[in-house]
Amino acid sequence: MSGADEGPLARLCGVYLDHLAAERALADNTLSAYRRDLRRYDGFLAEEGVGDPDRVGPAQVRSFLAALREGDGEHPPLGAASAGRALAAVRGLHAFALREGWCGTDPAAEVAPPAPAMRLPKALPLEDVERLLGAAGPAAAPASQERADLLALRDRALLEVLYGTGARISETVGLDVDDVAEAAEHADGGVGLVRFRGKGGHERLVPLGSYASRALQAYLVRVRPFLARSGRGGPALFLNARGGRLTRQGGWVVLGAVAERAGVEGVSPHTLRHSFATHLLDGGADIRVVQELLGHSSVTTTQVYTLVTVEHLREVYAVSHPRARREAAR
Repeated sequence: MSGADEGPLARLCGVYLDHLAAERALADNTLSAYRRDLRRYDGFLAEEGVGDPDRVGPAQVRSFLAALREGDGEHPPLGAASAGRALAAVRGLHAFALREGWCGTDPAAEVAPPAPAMRLPKALPLEDVERLLGAAGPAAAPASQERADLLALRDRALLEVLYGTGARISETVGLDVDDVAEAAEHADGGVGLVRFRGKGGHERLVPLGSYASRALQAYLVRVRPFLARSGRGGPALFLNARGGRLTRQGGWVVLGAVAERAGVEGVSPHTLRHSFATHLLDGGADIRVVQELLGHSSVTTTQVYTLVTVEHLREVYAVSHPRARREAAR
């Protein structure tokens, strides 16, 4: 975007891109994307008869955003994410112009990016969860391989805790032995408590039922002492095969291997978290309780799970109610 016959806005775009390259050290691909977005913005304003950055107002910025979403003869309509990226380039341009004295106002400051389409979290049916958990444990490993048996017990405990508490994988591998002492003591059928350290260092106590408590007790008694002989894991609850703390990536690997054996596709640690929340709400749990268990700071974040359960109700109704079936057949 350079040339002697350029207008003030095009020259501003060129200076801004030079600034991004020299002082912000943006990657080449990012710079190319910004260059395309700003070239399109400059062309749009030129058609509107605006060539001076000081003459651009919020209305022009909003119109440009609308044009991005609608598309034209040369450009297909952009989704919320792509349009938001283009708007980010425009907002950065005007903030730079104000800061550097090219103009006296920032017309893009109050123009919000389009809201992304809400993606409902994926939750596994209960039978898939049970199949997944059943694929972990010593029965999944050759009986002659004692070490494999021990790691399989660890894997079962890890997955039972993930589904039994709805915790994030980072929170789960971050547990120390003392954090689950009370839960492990309730392997006879009671409900113990696990202490998690969530985002921002906030702690929360989450109940753990008998299935996960039994799996934890078996791991703590039969497996962890063997893995901890190197002393490298310190107080960590879940240890890897070398005796160090199991990492977040290691937890992903464990789940991936078990899911492959179980024949359950598209599973991640967060899928178990989503399943935990959805199954609680399906069972009648109060959303405020689920919020507390998940460690969400706002109930708004938790409310997305209510949409999942409503969608499930619609599906059940559509295939089960006789009037719904007749209507669908018309």
